[in-house]
Amino acid sequence: MHRSRLCALLIDCNTDDIDAAARFWSAALGRDIDRDHPGTRGSYVMLDTRPEEPIVQLQRVEHESRVHLDIETDDIPAEVARLEKLGASVVRQLERWVVMQAPSGHRFCVVRVQRPGWPKDANTWE
Repeated sequence: MHRSRLCALLIDCNTDDIDAAARFWSAALGRDIDRDHPGTRGSYVMLDTRPEEPIVQLQRVEHESRVHLDIETDDIPAEVARLEKLGASVVRQLERWVVMQAPSGHRFCVVRVQRPGWPKDANTWE
């Protein structure tokens, strides 16, 4: 048995100016930029979200700009296996997360638990 839930929306920005992108999304979503968050560093900027909301993070990327989801789980290998049974495939295995692709072509990541309040609102899988 393991659990998982929506963790984050990542706004992938193919830009040289991640701060300008963060200012736009901050204003668009009505969320302040969280400069003190440990996730704000280098190519990453966190927006201030409420504990019950998914994390919103911008990241500078070299591929096309897009939005992707992170699914957080207490058992990454079990969640990856569950998603593979649904038709997803592993694109890349990294040290702390797995990049996957849905049958529709959308990329997403399976990550360790990150949001506060775990396991509130998490799904339980056999």
